[in-house]
Amino acid sequence: METTADISKRTLVLTRTLNAPRELVFAAWTDPNHLVRWWGPKDFTLPHCEQDFRVGGAYRFCMRAPDGSDHWVRGEYTHIDPPRRLVFTWLREDNDGDIWCDTVVCITLKEQGGATLLTLEQTTFATVAHCEEHAYGWGECLDRLEHFTEQYGSSTSPL
Repeated sequence: METTADISKRTLVLTRTLNAPRELVFAAWTDPNHLVRWWGPKDFTLPHCEQDFRVGGAYRFCMRAPDGSDHWVRGEYTHIDPPRRLVFTWLREDNDGDIWCDTVVCITLKEQGGATLLTLEQTTFATVAHCEEHAYGWGECLDRLEHFTEQYGSSTSPL
């Protein structure tokens, strides 16, 4: 496992403009009933979604890949500022339950004329490879979030 001293290469920053109101985008992160409908990379499911959405509250998710393998993540919510900002720890477990990724995720939502600019920052990965792997997974996850919020943002149905 190769590490690098350059923190910028081990920090992930993704932005996405979602065609949905900021309140709707924030709500999609706050309720397990919503999360199970969009969370995870393409074709993944979320068969286990435990969430205590409050500062100091914990979450634990199992993302199931199309091949049937399970990918567990857990953490704690450290900052919640609806509908602007959400910060949580991100602990990825291997098959033995050992942590192989220990980072912090910050989601920032800014209004843009009825749309929402989402910025996801995750830092600091132990390796560049871990950062790149998460960039791919988060990219697909945000694709799913975009589809989910657009589906509801254009309807009169509440989440």
